[in-house]
Amino acid sequence: MKIGVLALQGAVTEHIRSVEQAGAEGLAVKQVEQLDELDGLILPGGESTTIGKLMRKYGFMQPIRDFAAKGKPVFGTCAGLIVMAERISGQEEAHLELMDMTVSRNAFGRQRESFETDLPVKGIDETVRAVFIRAPLIESVGEQVEVLSTYKGEIVTARQGNLLACSYHPELTDDYRLHSYFVDMAQSYKQSLQNQ
Repeated sequence: MKIGVLALQGAVTEHIRSVEQAGAEGLAVKQVEQLDELDGLILPGGESTTIGKLMRKYGFMQPIRDFAAKGKPVFGTCAGLIVMAERISGQEEAHLELMDMTVSRNAFGRQRESFETDLPVKGIDETVRAVFIRAPLIESVGEQVEVLSTYKGEIVTARQGNLLACSYHPELTDDYRLHSYFVDMAQSYKQSLQNQ
């Protein structure tokens, strides 16, 4: 199992470490051609506007859309969640427009309002340790989107088929269960291909 982490900006090495703890091979993705060898792709945190610009500059936009359209899993964390959303509050233009959700940038305030909490996530037995840093939140979702967790009534983890998104940084803790959940999604996709 090969899981790539888009290495344009953000906590790439931390995601790779979590992916490897979850039993898969982690790979820093810097070139579009690398997408072909992957079973899943993580879009890490950082600054969503910058990530969007770099994705356009290096030609990643359509190849990542095609990657997701094949059914390969894509996981966006923090800024990665914003990049995946169809709609961004207060902005006319979104980025990849993969997931049927409206997101609000920096909804949990600035850096000084960062915090950690234990979060129950649907499909994972025990609570997940979540680090919120200038985190976005999901304001609303379409019918195809399953809400996996909320924090104080706000949606912070969601899934739409092969797409997974969370407002927080699961890679900044020793808890790799959300990465395991994503690796399982990639495993299921690979098995479905073999069964065809």
